[in-house]
Amino acid sequence: MKIEEYSFGRIVINGKTYTSDVIIFPDRVKGGWWRKEGHCLYIEDLKEVIEEKPEVLVVGTGAYGAMRVPKETLEELKRHGIEVIVCETKEACKIFNELSGKKRVVAALHLTC
Repeated sequence: MKIEEYSFGRIVINGKTYTSDVIIFPDRVKGGWWRKEGHCLYIEDLKEVIEEKPEVLVVGTGAYGAMRVPKETLEELKRHGIEVIVCETKEACKIFNELSGKKRVVAALHLTC
């Protein structure tokens, strides 16, 4: 999977455009990703990610970093042996592309604010 382009509210992955939040798995993209609470990431929002057992989860918190990731969510992911990188979505896209192919990486990306 390769992120080709990201701008506020829009991302292009492997030639396909998405206009809502996404989770990028090694072999597929889950478009239209919704969370329990829009600007907060809870562990239950990441059930599929945990089942995938990635080495690294890259979380994109939005163009301006509006989505927060509670300490409890980070601790639970670490308990599952998942390294977590949290940053604004533009940077998260860059990191995902750098790690893709080197590690088993998943990205959970908030595309707007």
